[in-house]
Amino acid sequence: MKNSVLFDSVGLGPYTLRNRIVLPPLTRSRSSQPGNIPNDLMAAYYRQRTGAGFMVTEGTQIEPRGQGYAWTPGIHSPEQIAGWRKVTDTVHAEGGIIFLQLWHVGRVSHTSLQPGGAAPVAPSAIAANAVKVFIETGPGEGALAEPSIPRALTTAEVKELVQLYAQAARNALEAGFDGVEIHCANGYLVNQFISAHTNRRDDEYGGSLENRLRFLREVTQAVADVVGKDRVGVRFAPLFATTQEDRVYLGLVEDDPHATYIEAIKVLEDIGIAYVSLAEADWDNAPELPETFREDVRKNFSGRVLYAGKYTAERGVRVIESGWGDLIAFGRPFIANPDLPKRIANSWPLTPVDPATMYGGTDKGYTDYRTYQS
Repeated sequence: MKNSVLFDSVGLGPYTLRNRIVLPPLTRSRSSQPGNIPNDLMAAYYRQRTGAGFMVTEGTQIEPRGQGYAWTPGIHSPEQIAGWRKVTDTVHAEGGIIFLQLWHVGRVSHTSLQPGGAAPVAPSAIAANAVKVFIETGPGEGALAEPSIPRALTTAEVKELVQLYAQAARNALEAGFDGVEIHCANGYLVNQFISAHTNRRDDEYGGSLENRLRFLREVTQAVADVVGKDRVGVRFAPLFATTQEDRVYLGLVEDDPHATYIEAIKVLEDIGIAYVSLAEADWDNAPELPETFREDVRKNFSGRVLYAGKYTAERGVRVIESGWGDLIAFGRPFIANPDLPKRIANSWPLTPVDPATMYGGTDKGYTDYRTYQS
């Protein structure tokens, strides 16, 4: 596939990407403890994957309350900033481009992960269901647990959170990142404000869809003001169906997902950000996003459109050639194949991922996947 559109160079904000293949955000839970600090092992992992057009880091909590899973990294302490600087320096030495994903889980957390054992924070005091969080039960040991019941944020606290996103963006620049992606998908905090299922507020951040999109607008604008709108992306997961399969958390299905997410994308277009990332359903035999939705996204957004969700190279080519998207992210294949762009280009076989080593642990199942040996 050396001559396929996947290997065209493409502009993204101020950058020229070497190809259209993206490493998407993938939680791997390898940060150093205590302190959730990025480390040399993480730097090696990202260095191995610099063949991507660009990379987005794993979700990175913007503040201590933003954590919902043990051992995920943060971007709110000096030690975390210094740890991420090791990663960006290593990636840049290889000519790579890397964005930091800004993450706050909101209600998808547990009191044991919260400062002082407090309740998680959320738009409304509605418990998360159909999801587990991962808590530490001992040094290097953890277990899945039910999320704790959250408390509703006050209006003043919502406005403070907007500024915490802006501060996290400043920290990302200090750590050397080329840009940031705001995690607004999969039922986490920003998604909780957008969704009528999780937002029952009666202030300016609740009620109408316009009000439920206010937090998205304010956070995105605040981050764009820090890093430059042409170095900002936003990730959504516009689910049109769900499944009863036992899955990693998928998120929320709106009553009218098409209308909800097109309005959200119009917000991003108004701000003028570089890209929108659309994470599709990825369970077996999941339906693809409706073509009418893909076409409406393209009609209403002038930046780059990135698709992710169990993509094959062939499916990615079809999406690009249909005019629906510009960039294609490959998650599990990039975990198990650090040289994925070369494997796609040469039609080399792909190594399967080991699910048992996905989260937490050592270099096993993380940096020990081999490049292709012909």
